[in-house]
Amino acid sequence: MADGTTAAPAVVTGGAGAIGSALVRRLLRDGRRVRVLDNFSSGRRDALPSDLPASRLAITACDLGAAEPPADAVRGAAEIWHLAATRDVRRGTLEPGLDLTHGTIATAHLLEQARRCDVRRIVYTSSSVVYGLASVQPTPETYGPLLPQSLYGASKLAGEGLVSAYAHSYGLTARIFRLANIVDGRMDHGILHDLFGKLDADPSQLEVLGDGRQAKSYLRTEDCVEGMLVGAAGGSAPVDVFNLGADDRTSVREIAEKVVAARGGRARVVFTGGERGWAGDIPQQLLSIEKIRRRGWAPSTTSGGAIDRTVAELLARRASPG
Repeated sequence: MADGTTAAPAVVTGGAGAIGSALVRRLLRDGRRVRVLDNFSSGRRDALPSDLPASRLAITACDLGAAEPPADAVRGAAEIWHLAATRDVRRGTLEPGLDLTHGTIATAHLLEQARRCDVRRIVYTSSSVVYGLASVQPTPETYGPLLPQSLYGASKLAGEGLVSAYAHSYGLTARIFRLANIVDGRMDHGILHDLFGKLDADPSQLEVLGDGRQAKSYLRTEDCVEGMLVGAAGGSAPVDVFNLGADDRTSVREIAEKVVAARGGRARVVFTGGERGWAGDIPQQLLSIEKIRRRGWAPSTTSGGAIDRTVAELLARRASPG
């Protein structure tokens, strides 16, 4: 969204998370001033630079699900990058109000404060799960109807609707990104974290949810950030939607085998059965990324390459936990 307004600060919600902190650091490298909003339920302060003055990096602890963010944290911003969300798709099934509060309501609170403070640009991270069980794969941004299978997916789709409505009602510019599965060695959630944790508990056996044939696209955090920067720049449409993912997908069985090999290759892989790993799981997912490719972006590696890089990072992190 570079159009001469970037001297003003950028607001990043969820800026202490894995994707958010990577985006914050990239914006800072580009000379931007950044304001981070995070409730620190999962994000970590040590993921953010600690040696910058508040004029460059201001951090505000706030819960968007409970109330609108402080006006001073939003007023005067060039744009808001709204990355804050719950991170555990399965948890929403056990706590039905979780995604409503920290997804839909949090987005409504943020947009209303943005409107009041006259912030004209919004970047929203949605998810590939809004497509539900898509009958077309690779799935383009024009696919419909969108029928999410999880409460997390429903909250992301509701957030897209709110962002679009505010853009058209109040003259904002919005960019929406539907993300594939994002992986990074700094994350303490997701399939790789779960599999490593299970092997820690029982090195002889690795239990994998589902039949192992679930196959999805995996994208590195740094590729995700670059894709968002490319998609957010330029374009005249009030609202535009972009998929971000890899060109291929990797099965859960392949990922489990990579994790077992990385841990010495002795564990037996056991599958719980069924085509889904859990209620709301999307067993087969592959996004079309032709639209963002036409803007000049492409992932730096395949899904398998993203998994390999992240497994190596997790091993290194475990070898030197400090």
